[in-house]
Amino acid sequence: MPKTTGTLTVPGAVLHYEVCGTGPLLLISQSGEGDADRTIDLVAHLTDSYTVVTYDRRGLSRSRLDAPERGATLAEHGDDVHRLLASLTDIPALMLGCSLGAVIGMHTAIRHPEQIDTLIAHEPVAPRLLPDHDRAHHERELAALQDLYLRQGLSAALPEIARTLGIDPAATDAEPELTPQPINALRATNFDYFIRHDFTAVVHDTLDVAALKVVSTRIVPAAGRTTPRTVFDYRCATTLATLLGRELQELPGGHNGNTSHPRAYATRIREILNDAR
Repeated sequence: MPKTTGTLTVPGAVLHYEVCGTGPLLLISQSGEGDADRTIDLVAHLTDSYTVVTYDRRGLSRSRLDAPERGATLAEHGDDVHRLLASLTDIPALMLGCSLGAVIGMHTAIRHPEQIDTLIAHEPVAPRLLPDHDRAHHERELAALQDLYLRQGLSAALPEIARTLGIDPAATDAEPELTPQPINALRATNFDYFIRHDFTAVVHDTLDVAALKVVSTRIVPAAGRTTPRTVFDYRCATTLATLLGRELQELPGGHNGNTSHPRAYATRIREILNDAR
């Protein structure tokens, strides 16, 4: 299906975004260092039912920054989503937020609930959802991962990041014929921005957890079927479900099931959004 691309000027940056498909608008906010192309396989299985929008978060790939050395808060990332949605539609949109993208979606829902009808929040990296002791522990854990990267580089940090988030890089149950996503120069640059700046944004996040209970946006907590139950992103998802009084929805794969199981993941996204209606 044909894809269109565009740019949007926002305070401090110019965002790159892509639109493909037909039907209700579904915005995907990616995890980690993922840019607009991160979920190319997932998007292909959704465009017959949804107008799917993906974008390069500020600091990644084709999204240009006025001050590249400066990071962004998660509230600022949420404001980017607000401005992007406002430029594309005046109807409440659907949103899938994965990991960091889930937290960005929650910020947007709190400040602009009229823009998002339903947000699927898959394993949000939001330590503020947890009890104070656990929150402090995991914030220190993220800061230590950032320090490891700055001292020893990506090859040393990646296995520890995967362990912390419960990602199994050797998983053998991924679907066949996936688009390769090697760690090339562009992706390594995205990892650099993500670890240097977005880790800091998570540690210093200002998410208003109490406000999540009263927003008009329907927030659907979700987690991967194979994500270890002890890792903090899974615990954030379960805590969010308890906070909202909603059942935790299970999706195929683990923390990165959106890329490892795109066909089955798309099926569950359809089911969840249909149930939300």
